Amino acid sequence: MKSQILGLRVASVIFGLIMLAQVMRLVIRPEVVVAGHLVPLWPSALAVVILGGLCLWLWKLSGLHPYEKAQSNGPS
Repeated sequence: MKSQILGLRVASVIFGLIMLAQVMRLVIRPEVVVAGHLVPLWPSALAVVILGGLCLWLWKLSGLHPYEKAQSNGPS
Protein backbone atom coordinates (compact mmCIF):
# COMPACT_ATOMS: atom_id res chain seq x y z
CA MET A 1 0.00 0.00 0.00
CA LYS A 2 2.85 2.39 0.74
CA SER A 3 4.25 1.88 -2.77
CA GLN A 4 0.93 2.95 -4.33
CA ILE A 5 0.88 6.11 -2.23
CA LEU A 6 4.51 6.80 -3.13
CA GLY A 7 3.74 6.22 -6.83
CA LEU A 8 0.83 8.65 -6.74
CA ARG A 9 2.94 11.31 -5.02
CA VAL A 10 5.86 10.87 -7.43
CA ALA A 11 3.50 11.17 -10.41
CA SER A 12 1.92 14.24 -8.81
CA VAL A 13 5.31 15.91 -8.37
CA ILE A 14 6.30 15.12 -11.96
CA PHE A 15 3.06 16.63 -13.28
CA GLY A 16 3.66 19.66 -11.04
CA LEU A 17 7.19 20.18 -12.36
CA ILE A 18 6.05 19.96 -15.97
CA MET A 19 3.26 22.42 -15.16
CA LEU A 20 5.83 24.84 -13.72
CA ALA A 21 7.88 24.54 -16.91
CA GLN A 22 4.79 25.46 -18.94
CA VAL A 23 4.10 28.43 -16.64
CA MET A 24 7.68 29.58 -17.19
CA ARG A 25 7.11 29.36 -20.95
CA LEU A 26 4.06 31.59 -20.57
CA VAL A 27 5.98 34.12 -18.46
CA ILE A 28 9.22 34.22 -20.46
CA ARG A 29 7.49 33.87 -23.87
CA PRO A 30 10.36 32.28 -25.79
CA GLU A 31 9.95 31.68 -29.50
CA VAL A 32 9.58 27.95 -30.11
CA VAL A 33 9.97 26.90 -33.73
CA VAL A 34 9.13 23.37 -34.86
CA ALA A 35 9.73 22.43 -38.50
CA GLY A 36 9.80 26.11 -39.44
CA HIS A 37 6.49 26.94 -37.72
CA LEU A 38 6.16 29.13 -34.64
CA VAL A 39 4.36 27.30 -31.80
CA PRO A 40 1.69 29.51 -30.16
CA LEU A 41 1.37 29.97 -26.40
CA TRP A 42 -2.20 28.70 -26.01
CA PRO A 43 -1.16 25.00 -25.86
CA SER A 44 1.01 25.87 -22.85
CA ALA A 45 -1.94 27.55 -21.13
CA LEU A 46 -4.06 24.47 -21.78
CA ALA A 47 -1.25 22.25 -20.47
CA VAL A 48 -1.04 24.31 -17.26
CA VAL A 49 -4.73 23.73 -16.56
CA ILE A 50 -4.63 20.00 -17.35
CA LEU A 51 -1.33 19.28 -15.59
CA GLY A 52 -2.33 21.36 -12.56
CA GLY A 53 -5.57 19.41 -12.28
CA LEU A 54 -3.77 16.08 -12.54
CA CYS A 55 -1.17 17.17 -10.00
CA LEU A 56 -3.76 18.22 -7.43
CA TRP A 57 -5.99 15.21 -8.08
CA LEU A 58 -3.18 12.67 -7.65
CA TRP A 59 -1.84 14.41 -4.54
CA LYS A 60 -5.29 14.45 -2.98
CA LEU A 61 -5.87 10.82 -3.95
CA SER A 62 -2.59 9.76 -2.33
CA GLY A 63 -3.62 11.32 0.98
CA LEU A 64 -7.04 9.68 1.31
CA HIS A 65 -7.49 6.89 3.82
CA PRO A 66 -9.20 3.65 2.67
CA TYR A 67 -12.48 4.64 4.41
CA GLU A 68 -12.45 8.04 2.70
CA LYS A 69 -11.79 6.38 -0.67
CA ALA A 70 -14.86 4.20 -0.22
CA GLN A 71 -16.90 7.29 0.72
CA SER A 72 -15.67 9.31 -2.28
CA ASN A 73 -16.68 6.55 -4.71
CA GLY A 74 -20.30 6.88 -3.66
CA PRO A 75 -22.75 4.22 -2.57
CA SER A 76 -22.19 0.74 -3.93
